[in-house]
Amino acid sequence: MTRSETDHSVFYRHSTAGCIYLIVYVDDIVLTSSDHHGISQIKQHLCHHFQTKDLGKLRYFLGIEVAQSTNGIVISQRKYALDILEKTGLMNSKPVDTPMDPNAKLLPSQGEPFSDPERYRRLVGKLNYLTVTRPDISFAVSVVSQFLNSPCAGHWNAVIRILKYIKGAPGKGLLYGYNNHTQVVGYSDADWAGSPSNRRSTSGYCVFIGDNLISWKSKK
Repeated sequence: MTRSETDHSVFYRHSTAGCIYLIVYVDDIVLTSSDHHGISQIKQHLCHHFQTKDLGKLRYFLGIEVAQSTNGIVISQRKYALDILEKTGLMNSKPVDTPMDPNAKLLPSQGEPFSDPERYRRLVGKLNYLTVTRPDISFAVSVVSQFLNSPCAGHWNAVIRILKYIKGAPGKGLLYGYNNHTQVVGYSDADWAGSPSNRRSTSGYCVFIGDNLISWKSKK
């Protein structure tokens, strides 16, 4: 198999029989393929050389839950999101409709310095990983990520609002449906000098294969 140049934890093999992809992270492995015979050979090879256990169809990997059906594949991080809410004591909080107040303008040195900056950094880091399946919070998380060095009380309140938004639908995720076309379509947008603190623009993009969202980013 060939190691991917863009992600060294991904290996692939293309042949006339189909494509095989292998993802490895420490002692967890995910295999997917359109070549059923080839994937059986690789599993036999792994079992012969290593102590491995076949857990069947993928259901959970690195905090990402995978549900497969005739309609497609849904990925979410419900358990991961609920763990964050539980550790922050917000399991019984009242949900809000948006991850960020549309009228809020977060600035450096907004309010009193937050008493526990390390806690702020850890929580924002967890939210960053949650954006793997939650593009709806990407922009809000990118905003609060700007204040990791010196978070203030106003920034912490913005993080709490994101969590209250997540509380409304912790199992929300992405559906990758089965469709008949693989057309790649990308969208991008940007404002001009929209940042209230440094006049930088806010930009974002998303890329679809068919109806399936495969890549996105929001940056301030």
